[in-house]
Amino acid sequence: MTFSENVRSAFRRGETDAVVRMSEAEIERAQAAGDLVGEVEARYSLARVAIRGGDLPGGEARAREALAVALRSGDRALEERPRHVLAGVARMSGDLLRARDLYRESIALNEALGQPKTVNSEFHNLAFCELGLGNLDVARTLFAENRERVFRNRWADFVPYVCVAGAALATADGDHSRAARMIGVADAAFAALGQVPDPDDAADLARMRAAATEALGPTGFDEQYAVGQRLEPRAAFDA
Repeated sequence: MTFSENVRSAFRRGETDAVVRMSEAEIERAQAAGDLVGEVEARYSLARVAIRGGDLPGGEARAREALAVALRSGDRALEERPRHVLAGVARMSGDLLRARDLYRESIALNEALGQPKTVNSEFHNLAFCELGLGNLDVARTLFAENRERVFRNRWADFVPYVCVAGAALATADGDHSRAARMIGVADAAFAALGQVPDPDDAADLARMRAAATEALGPTGFDEQYAVGQRLEPRAAFDA
């Protein structure tokens, strides 16, 4: 496996310390070899670790470092991951208008690069911005379009995020029982892949879990959550 494959797999498994060690070593190697691709990937990985740890300013700084290297390379494809992180930092910081603009720019870049899975991922993030801005109908449409693409194309890695979106809509609708079930579906889907959520989605799940637990009580939440854990993701949207 390449460094990129190894470090991304470790991050998805939640192995933060391993990601830091691998990335710091890769930066040293890449700088010595003049390998801008490797350096961008390593700095991007450190940005993600910082964000997962709650250090948004640190994550932004590492992403800007990665973007500077990408711009120096002249390869627009290398800009994609750092720009994604910068949009995520804006979203998690609560600057949803800026985040919406950055995600739209990221979508345009990925469309130009011919990367439909990443386009779909950024539409998922854009939908959360619209939801946070109170544009529920827009968010509902974007989430539904994403869900259809994910299931139609069998993009297994994105199934858990479709379930996160389902929980978010249920929360916005005030249906906390359904939200608890969808959180259960999402957690089971992540576990089936041996992954943990990306930092922004993890933060969304934590907020939704807290809201549902407050509304239903711990026992009520646990009951609905257990039902969700047993549901197949696609079927959960018809339940």
